Order: sequence, then structure tokens, then C-alpha cells
Amino acid sequence: MTLYRLRGVAPTLEAMHDALDLDQLTELGAALHVPETLGVPAVYFTCGMERSEAPWCDNMFRTTGIHVVESVRRTAAVLLLGIDGEVYAVGCDQGYRLIPEHLKDKRFGLSFAIRQIDPNMIRGAVTKALGQARTDISLIPTGAPVPMLGLRDHMRIVRSLGGYLDDIPLTRSRYTRGKAFTAHGGCGLRVALGIEPHDLIADIREIARVCGEQTPHRELEFVDHIVPVNDSPTLALLDTALDDVLGRPADGRISVSVPSDHHDAYTSATAYRTRINSSGSFDSDAFDLGYVLMRARLAQSGQRLEALRQGTVTLLRDRFAGAAEALAVTSAVEWLETEVSLGSRRFWHMDGAWYEIGSAYLRETAATVAALFPSTPYFDAPAWRQGDSENTYNKKVAKSRHGWVCLDTKNASNPLRRTDQIEICDLITDDNTLILVKHAEKSAPLSHLFSQARVAVELLYESADVRAQFAKRVHEESKAKEGDEERTLPADFTPKHIVLAIRLKDGEALTSESIFGFSQITIAQTAKALAARGVTVEVVGIPSDAQRALPEAA
Repeated sequence: MTLYRLRGVAPTLEAMHDALDLDQLTELGAALHVPETLGVPAVYFTCGMERSEAPWCDNMFRTTGIHVVESVRRTAAVLLLGIDGEVYAVGCDQGYRLIPEHLKDKRFGLSFAIRQIDPNMIRGAVTKALGQARTDISLIPTGAPVPMLGLRDHMRIVRSLGGYLDDIPLTRSRYTRGKAFTAHGGCGLRVALGIEPHDLIADIREIARVCGEQTPHRELEFVDHIVPVNDSPTLALLDTALDDVLGRPADGRISVSVPSDHHDAYTSATAYRTRINSSGSFDSDAFDLGYVLMRARLAQSGQRLEALRQGTVTLLRDRFAGAAEALAVTSAVEWLETEVSLGSRRFWHMDGAWYEIGSAYLRETAATVAALFPSTPYFDAPAWRQGDSENTYNKKVAKSRHGWVCLDTKNASNPLRRTDQIEICDLITDDNTLILVKHAEKSAPLSHLFSQARVAVELLYESADVRAQFAKRVHEESKAKEGDEERTLPADFTPKHIVLAIRLKDGEALTSESIFGFSQITIAQTAKALAARGVTVEVVGIPSDAQRALPEAA
């Protein structure tokens, strides 16, 4: 089942009945039912959509000369429920098509997903990039941590997430014997719901409680950083500016993007029926931006944008399909993406809503940097004795820890230029974590450190020669360390965890706020780039010797 939450509908039988498109239901021959077993106000519509001959029959007859007739029948059902002052809709099969798009709470399913899906077991995501008219779909059947999907980006809007649920008392949980089950949340929430009346109502109430009372997972809270502009005066100015653009000859400023909730329909559609400010419709094999903009220009000034909001684009499986067989009916304006500036502020129109470009940049950068400082660090960095060089410090750390190897100055040749040398790391631990150490009194050394981390990871992932050189260095240096066994890295070694150990000037305590401002930006960019390769990054501070000192190296 797919569960939707509806906005602007009173939880009464009359309001729920009137909220649906009654003309569409009549055309489909839908039957109205009023369930009495649920214990809450409910209306239930069902219908079948039949076609005596499948659309491929005639084409294949012309191709093969063999006349075969096969019928097509699809079904649709939608159940509307008034629960605790809210109205919810459960769609079955094609039932989602019976729910008017403007009534759907566009973030309902996503709101549940970021609070309840395990952030380490994300199975899929749909995102849209501001300013690029591009949709990205990631599918990982076995699940993966959020960083591996590369979602944390202040210019990327997450439209839907799917994955394994954390422990939640839904009906399905009682029958899975501790096994995890999945959900996918976007506009709607696709999840296994209870079948018995009391189970269904209890599940919906639990989902509502999660959305209303729980905070998002720390690893997923960034999803809420980019939200549509809701300031009425600003929206009025933006709508006026776009209406003016729509009245001019097409100049490439407006591009096409598939509405977020209709990717499945888009991949199946072979015909489009567009109707804008007209009783007639225009049929085409693909979405026709030129036609849409032409129809907008014909409208009066101040009415162009509204004409597109009221206009529809119907996606059809084939050009002979009737309205009852439509894959989806969308607002024409949802297909348009463009940028509008108000003074120094830049805005992007997407999916029929406005977003401010850069509004979440500082907040998202700060959140990314803060996440690099875990409450329990990977290791308790020893103090850096006054007067010690970086090489001396690294040797002392390696000597004090079993299985650790110092690789400071033990470089590898750069495969892009053999005369250049690349330092992969300063230390490698007994569990193959790479540690890079830096004493920084200003931002430049930290920028070098972050660049080194990124280059080291990319070369280890992309160059067999560098992997071989690095493994050889680890083996040689481990042999030279007294009291430890020799280390042998796998031939195909790539890192999974990197620690950046930093000593600030005068031994100042290292926090996400104390890192230089320029460095906060570069470390956030580095962490995101490495996370996309499945490498986690952690930052630890190195205290001064006044706080904690190591014994002198022998």
C-alpha cells in the first residue's frame, strides 16, 4: 500500500467525498462505498479500467499478419480516512491516480523516512540538483550508509528515500520475527500496513506520531535544510518575475525537468497530452517545452504562470489511450525549471516551488564539519611536545602503539609524474586506518592536509601501482619496528577510514568551531568527496605537552 496525507480536507465523509475529482470518478465508473468497520470516518472508491484490445495487438497484426486479440484490465482503489483531525488516503494499484495532486502533502513520506529509516541501510534515493535540471536516482538493493550515496550537498534536494526501518511497532513487525523490513518515503509512504481495521488505524497513528514527535536521524537531518520558500512577499515577487519571463520569446532560460513524483510514469510513457488555457489538447511523443511556452505567451500579463499551474500534461502509455488509461496527470508548471534573481539573492523554480540557492550552504557546511568530530574519537591523540618536529611526533606515536607503523616521509611515486612523490599517510594503525598528522597555525597547512587526504584515497583506489608501492612500504617499515610482527597489506588494499589529527597553534583545543573558516569549507568538501567512495573521515585534536606528554623516544 501507499499512504498519503492530504492537506486542506476536513475529516468528514462529505469533505472527503467532495475532495476527489468527481467527474473523473464518474468517467471511470467508480463505485462509492462507506466502510463502517474502521471506527473512523471513511470513504472508499473502487473501479476497473478495461480495454477490449491491448494497444499492441493492431501493431503486431500489421507486422506479423496474425490477428490476436487480448484485453487489458487495470484496477484502482482509494480509501480516505479521517484520523485524529487529519485525512489520509491509501491507494491500491492505480488508486494513487484518483487522489488530486494538489491535495497531497508532498513531504509526508519523506518526513517519516528521515526519522525512521536506518541511515546505514539506505536502499534508494531520488534527488534533484538546483540549477542543473537534473534528477539522480540511486539504487543499492543491499543498503548502504548515507555518505556513500553522496547526498549531503547544499545544492541537492532529496525527494525520496527508501531503506530498512529502525525498530518501530507497526503491525508488520509482529510477524517478521525480528527481521527488518523496508519503506520508501517521498510524497507518499510505501510501506506494509496492517490489513485488519484496528491494525491499519494503529499503524497510521504510529506513523503520524513518528512524523510529529521524533526528530530526524542526525545523519539525515540535512534533508530538511533545503525547503521551499514560504515567505509570501518574496513568493509574490518571484511569481511576478517568472510571469514576465513567460511573456518573452524563449531564450533558453527555462529548461525541462521531470516532476519528482512521476519518474515511473515518465519511463513508461510514449505519448503526452498537453492542455493549457484551451478546450483542446496537443498530443506529442515527448514533453514539448516550445508548445507550453507558446501557450503561456498567449495568456495576459499576470495570468501566464497561473495558466501553467492550471494547465495539465497527461502521460500516456500510447497515443491511442483514453483519459481512463493515463499513467499520470501533472500540472504543466511542474515540468519547468528556471532561475530568477531578486537583487543579490538567487532563486530556482523546481517542481512548481521556489528554492533559494545558497540558503542552506553555511548551515550544511557547519553540520558536515560538526559530524567529523564524534563524541568518542577513534584514538586519544598524545600530546605534541614543544620543539618536536612532525616526524619526531609520528615516530613516538607509532612506537607507543602495538601494530602501528610510521610512514611519515615514506612516499610513493606519483603515477602522473614519476619525479613527484606522494605521501599517503603519516601512520597506519593495526586495523588499517590511515592517520594524517598536521601542525597548523593558519589555514594553508590544513588545506594541504585535506588535499593530501583526498589525493591519497583517490590514488589508492585508482592506481594499482600506488597500492603496490604503499603495501611494500608498510611491510618494510613494519619489519624495522622492534617488538612488532611484520605487516602485510592485501594486494588490493583501499582505505575505509581516515583520521586527520591536527594540532592548532599554541595547542588550542580543536573543535568544529575553532577550525579556520576557510578550512571549514575545504574539509567539508573533502569529507563529502571521500564519503562518496565509502571512506569515512574523522578529525581529532592534538593537545599541547602541557596537558599530556609522551616519553622521549629511545
